[in-house]
Amino acid sequence: MYGLWKPRVLGSWRVPAAGPVILAVNHSHNLDGPMLMGTAPRPVHFLIKKEAFTGPLDPFLRGIGQLKVDRTGADRTAITGALDVLADGGVLGIFPEGTRGEGDFASLRAGLAYFAVRSGAPIVPVAVLGSAERRGRAISALPPLRSRVDVVFGDAFAAGDGSGRRTRTALDEATVRIQGRLAAHLADAKRLTGR
Repeated sequence: MYGLWKPRVLGSWRVPAAGPVILAVNHSHNLDGPMLMGTAPRPVHFLIKKEAFTGPLDPFLRGIGQLKVDRTGADRTAITGALDVLADGGVLGIFPEGTRGEGDFASLRAGLAYFAVRSGAPIVPVAVLGSAERRGRAISALPPLRSRVDVVFGDAFAAGDGSGRRTRTALDEATVRIQGRLAAHLADAKRLTGR
């Protein structure tokens, strides 16, 4: 990442140095996941759509510890793999909107709340800014080479309400709380970076 673009990483000290943690990342460009993997202070295991695991990318993604997920239903293998990462004290990366979009955290799926409440792992919000602003001339699907991409880590927080409840209602309430925290972090990151 540092050889092709100019990542500016802010707040990486906010990621706990040990123990399970979930990085909740906005997603407006295909570069967001690789950019975070290349700049995070700890190795990150992302839930990645199964369609990305084709050809030579399949053994590469598996080799660096990424998790294949079938988004057409509840993928028990992916869920178990993600919970295992957290149980082992690792870092799970999630795009809480479920797919690429505006990257504004406007529509969250329940998966992030489920993993956070079930595992008890704190969530660190991450804003990747600048990856979708302009298209490169050499490769139009990517931002211009040597352009600045900001990766801003926020303060860790707990998703649950402290009750230990894992009901559907508790997860829905957690999702609303999480969405508020992620949206606030994104707004702060934009102010901080001037984007």
